[in-house]
Amino acid sequence: MRAVLTWRDKAEQCIYDLAFKPDGTQLILAAGNRLLVYDTSDGTLLQPLKGHKDTVYCVAYAKDGKRFASGSADKSIIIWTSKLEGILKYTHNDSIQCVAYNPITHQLASCSSSDFGLWSPEQKSVSKHKSSSKITCCSWTNDGQYLALGMSNGVISIRNKNGEEKVKIERPGGSLSPIWSICWNPSREEHNDILAVADWGQKLSFYQLSGKQIGKDRPLNFDPCCISYFTKGEYILVGGSDKQVSLFTKDGVRLGTVGEQNSWVWTCRVKPDSNYVVVGCQDGTISFYQLIFSTVHGLYKDRYAYRDSMTDVIVQHLITEQKVRIKCRELVKKIAIYKNRLAIQLPEKILIYELYSDDSADMHYRVKEKIAKKFECNLLVVCADHIILCQEKRLQCLSFSGVKEREWQMESLIRYIKVIGGPAGREGLLVGLKNGQILKIFVDNLFAIVLLKQATAVRCLDMSASRNKLAVVDENDTCLVYDIHTKELLFQEPNANSVAWNTQCEDMLCFSGGGYLNIKASTFPVHQQKLQGFVVGYNGSKIFCLHVFSMSAVEVPQSAPMYQYLDRKMFREAYQIACLGVTDTDWRELAMEALEGLEFETAKKAFTRVQDLRYLELISSIEERKKRGESNNDLFLADVFSYQGKFHEAAKLYKRSGHENLALDMYTDLCMFEYAKDFLGSGDPKETKMLITKQADWARNINEPKAAVEMYISAGEYTKAIEISGSHGWVDMLIDIARKLDKAEREPLLMCAQYFKKLDSPGYAAETYLKVGDLKSLVQLYVDTKRWDEAFALGEKHPEFKDDIYVPYAQWLAENDRFEEAQKAFHKAGRQGEAVRVLEQLTHNAVVESRFNDAAYYYWMLSMQCLDMAQDPAQKDVMLEKFHHFQHLAELYHGYQTIHRYTEEPFSFDLPETLFNISKFLLHSLTKATPLGISKVNTLFTLAKQSKALGAYKLARHAYDKLRGLQIPARIQKSIELGTLTIRSKPFHDSEELVPLCYRCSTNNPLLNNLGNVCINCRQPFIFSASSYEVLHLVEFYLEEGITDEEAVALIDLEAPRHKRESKWQEVASSGSQTLRLDETVNSLGDDDPFTAKLSFEQGGSEFVPVVVNRSVLRSMSRRDVLIKRWPPPLQWQYFRSLLPDASITMCPSCFQMFHSEDYELLVLQHACCPYCRRRIDDTGS
Repeated sequence: MRAVLTWRDKAEQCIYDLAFKPDGTQLILAAGNRLLVYDTSDGTLLQPLKGHKDTVYCVAYAKDGKRFASGSADKSIIIWTSKLEGILKYTHNDSIQCVAYNPITHQLASCSSSDFGLWSPEQKSVSKHKSSSKITCCSWTNDGQYLALGMSNGVISIRNKNGEEKVKIERPGGSLSPIWSICWNPSREEHNDILAVADWGQKLSFYQLSGKQIGKDRPLNFDPCCISYFTKGEYILVGGSDKQVSLFTKDGVRLGTVGEQNSWVWTCRVKPDSNYVVVGCQDGTISFYQLIFSTVHGLYKDRYAYRDSMTDVIVQHLITEQKVRIKCRELVKKIAIYKNRLAIQLPEKILIYELYSDDSADMHYRVKEKIAKKFECNLLVVCADHIILCQEKRLQCLSFSGVKEREWQMESLIRYIKVIGGPAGREGLLVGLKNGQILKIFVDNLFAIVLLKQATAVRCLDMSASRNKLAVVDENDTCLVYDIHTKELLFQEPNANSVAWNTQCEDMLCFSGGGYLNIKASTFPVHQQKLQGFVVGYNGSKIFCLHVFSMSAVEVPQSAPMYQYLDRKMFREAYQIACLGVTDTDWRELAMEALEGLEFETAKKAFTRVQDLRYLELISSIEERKKRGESNNDLFLADVFSYQGKFHEAAKLYKRSGHENLALDMYTDLCMFEYAKDFLGSGDPKETKMLITKQADWARNINEPKAAVEMYISAGEYTKAIEISGSHGWVDMLIDIARKLDKAEREPLLMCAQYFKKLDSPGYAAETYLKVGDLKSLVQLYVDTKRWDEAFALGEKHPEFKDDIYVPYAQWLAENDRFEEAQKAFHKAGRQGEAVRVLEQLTHNAVVESRFNDAAYYYWMLSMQCLDMAQDPAQKDVMLEKFHHFQHLAELYHGYQTIHRYTEEPFSFDLPETLFNISKFLLHSLTKATPLGISKVNTLFTLAKQSKALGAYKLARHAYDKLRGLQIPARIQKSIELGTLTIRSKPFHDSEELVPLCYRCSTNNPLLNNLGNVCINCRQPFIFSASSYEVLHLVEFYLEEGITDEEAVALIDLEAPRHKRESKWQEVASSGSQTLRLDETVNSLGDDDPFTAKLSFEQGGSEFVPVVVNRSVLRSMSRRDVLIKRWPPPLQWQYFRSLLPDASITMCPSCFQMFHSEDYELLVLQHACCPYCRRRIDDTGS
């Protein structure tokens, strides 16, 4: 630490106190009865301030810089503004000893010999408090909460803002050691408030706010008059009777003298936030000093040791950034570091430290030796077993025990010294002198070796890693590099303040100067980059730089020197530089350059570094080829160029080495077809075609399909062209290709057709199939595209495809719920089994879903199907049996639909008589097993209800009795129970109106007939209306043997004997006389009718005797009285004679069901078809 005098002035009176304006621009001094205001920058007296009548003892500036206060022996306080105007004055009873502004509230504390006062701008009055002794000094805490007062009786009183005493500290000397100056540490980093106390017992002591002393009293050996802290609290200034200002650490360790004076120092202060100190003396001298804290440090490789807070040493590991602090509690004068040793010089001793372990990252030091002697030296160096002291021209080598072992006397002043390594106890030192001499000294050798002598003084030195070269920075800021062996100056560079060789590379050094870092490799030009500070070390790619007090490791890519070597094709040297640290891009560049230079070893290492397997494979393949005896460098280089993308250069080299085919392959692999064509010129057309195909392949791969298609077509590769067009859905292109192709080229044409099908262009597909003549595929196309009309038309022309058309058509119909049409299509295709299976499934579904009308219809269709199949003699008996069974089921379901509707739906539209007839018909028909879906309960329930309603009480009672034996659903349980009870109140007989009449034997049949639906007398089966289920006035008759159906019809149609009567009847009919016609009818059925004679039979026979008629009877019949069921073979026709011709009966010509004509016409009007077989009724009459 040095103190440099900046300016000095002399007042006529003693300077008792001074204060800086907080911004540091002005200085206020108390000199005699005046205040002097100085400009701190140059010591100019700005203005003297008069206001006090007696000596001014104290002065203080407010923290906000707006006002300051002065106190005088005239017992008054004056408050001044920053513009140097007095604005307020107040007085005490005694002379004012000290004043202090609260740093937070700007409250002013003013202390006199007997009391102290607290004033603030907000208060009008000053609150005063008595004091037991003379107050000599005062100081506020940082937070402005407490005020410490130092008194002449050796007591320190700590008061709060209101003046109440909180803590009282009594110094051991009492009134013999009056407190002369106190000050709180202003540091914000300290956890506790610390009060520094200087008393005239010649002691410096420290206290906490609580009154507890910190550490011991520090002896001063003079009477202190003033104490003050630096702005951040790191140092303390103390001045007094020893006529100087001493600098102490915040812990009270004396560091040195600031300035020697000629009289007592009454006051000293530090300029805010700076290292400037002002001193005021008894003789009126004002001195303004700048304190310069020199850097005390040492460096060895990656360890840097430096002084901190004047008494501590911090060792920093520059690579790991670890730091360790060694507290010495004394002024650190010198530091030296070498390998695992650390030497620290203190004022009275030298401490030698060593590392705990040999670990390169270990940062734990312990004291190895102490040399308890005071040494004066300019430079300190430590070795493994010695310390070297440098004093002017002399070097001394001491052992760690302090014994001087050797001494060297130099010709000139020693300017630089450095340990350059060596075995323990025999290390070498590099020494630079002011006269330009550079020496090498070994610790164990008395004789110094002169390395070289230059004309200018040495400032900095370094030796290269192999000890072959020496770099020197002289006092002219020139960096000179010498060859140690030849003493030759290799080169020199200007603007250098320090230099360092790279420890890992012989030919690289760096030097700093002028705000730049300069890196020099070999004899190449210098590479510059910005850098503040001094270079002190260079390890690999790290440069250690000292800027002001901080050391940092700067990572510097070694790219520039690497490129300098590359430019000169020095690949191995460039590789060595790259190993120190370059970017990936630089590594790649090195690899490429080495590869182009065919320096495969270096290229391989560099590509390995960037993990480029592609190039490593290339190098490996070239090396293999070399081993096999290939030596054509042009060919190797061509491969390298093609890998690098320099294709034209590669092609030229391939051509030069006679491998044109490789160039062509390269161009085609890269899809550079134009270049390939240029390269080929007008060559072989076969190769040109191959080139076009390859080009098309490429166009396809890079998603240029249109171009690819055109190229394929021009190269005659139709299949590929079709594939691309098809996959992209280009129908136009496909049809163009299909039309271009010859019909002999079946395969591509069929591919086209396939794509047309896929792309929903069946017209083009059909055209293509026709061109090829593939009719089977055409049929399949029509079927697949559901173009049934075209398919049927084709089927007509080519019957062999009928099966291929109708079966899929039927399946398609079935899939689309058009089962009836499907069944017909199966039938048409001759697939009877499928046709029957479809119908059976339909019927089953209809029954399960309670669609009994549909079930009846499907059973009727099934029966007709079976009849159709019965024409095959092999199946005749089975199928006829099935036919009768299905006909019977159809009738049952047709009738049951009405019953189901009546029982399940809330409203019934059927007449009671109809319901009665149907339920009775069903009951008589269900004598054996009941078919699926038909409920006996519903049938009996309907019969019971309708019988009761129509007066057939006996039958109703029978129905209710039957119901009791069946399982009744809960919903009709109550209704049946009620009916069963109420029917008991009715007479036990049936209404005669309901009794059915047999039209053959005129017998009245009972309602409940054990024989079923036949007459109990003549066993003639009843014929029922298919709508109302009433017994129709028809009698079935059979033909005599030998009479064919055709003959019978012809005989009936003759009507010869009755022709007149017939015409007469017609005339009566046209006259509108209904009565006459009835008489005619009755007459015609008179005894002379041969048919009525045939109706008679033997009474009481249990067998049914049919009515058989001969030719004469047939001839006598009228055509309108006969109904014929014209069944297809193998069935016989059935003949029925109406016994009441005027009551018209209609028979459906399709299903041969009989109806009353009025009922039939009404049903046809409602449904537009036969209600039974659903035959459409257009204009055809009944």
